[in-house]
Amino acid sequence: MKIGRETIPRTAISTSNADTIVVRGKDLSGELIGRISFTDYFLMLLDGQPTNDTRRRVLDATLVAIAEHGLVPSVQASRMTYAAAPEALQGAVAAGLLGCGSVILGASQAAGELFAEIVAEIDGGKSLEAAVHDVVSARRARREAIPGYGHPLHKARDPRVEALFSVAREAGADLRYVEIAEAVEGAIPEIVGKQLKLNVSAAIPAVLLGAGFPLKALRGVPLLARTAGLIAHLLEESEQPCGFALSYQAAQRVEYTGEVPPGFTQEGGQS
Repeated sequence: MKIGRETIPRTAISTSNADTIVVRGKDLSGELIGRISFTDYFLMLLDGQPTNDTRRRVLDATLVAIAEHGLVPSVQASRMTYAAAPEALQGAVAAGLLGCGSVILGASQAAGELFAEIVAEIDGGKSLEAAVHDVVSARRARREAIPGYGHPLHKARDPRVEALFSVAREAGADLRYVEIAEAVEGAIPEIVGKQLKLNVSAAIPAVLLGAGFPLKALRGVPLLARTAGLIAHLLEESEQPCGFALSYQAAQRVEYTGEVPPGFTQEGGQS
């Protein structure tokens, strides 16, 4: 059964013959290995366009900003998986990445889409202030969260925000999305009724979109960065295990709320 328009698979990313591996039109062995950084290579893989200092510096900064965030749930899942199956590093990394969604790491994509929605309103003739007000108000009316704003620890601005904005300014990125991100922050108290400051998940798309990074690939940046962090955690897990300790601590704090057989006590079987 034919599903979709295409019947022939096509790719512009890579091909090879017996002598040469071609990636985005370049000879991998002769032109890329040892001659290009991984950041530049990732950018080239995405769209085939030559990189520049602005794109490189901004992407590098975002990768550094989000690679490590302590023992968040996705890291705990990764370390506990490794503790149970130390022969399967790939499975432990996958376990951590599978735990990256709308709450952990996925907010960058959602914030980027929010900014793009505001840009569409501005391009349609609205002022920045009106566009921000209308888009944020519509989300509030639908009881949707404003992605990339508010943080359980950093009640003032997430310190990574200004660090990323400074890199974007120094690297010569387009600051249009930074301006939009700050305008959203300024509009939230009136519309939402409380202060929600910018966090790193909004700063990342603000600087990346200003450096020409594709909107549809935004979620890949935190995933790529966090992969590096997970590998570091798994190396530490192999040398200084805490996966089973994490599991033990969780089990000790579980409160059973279901029914029990007559005479059952938590302290020891049947009484």
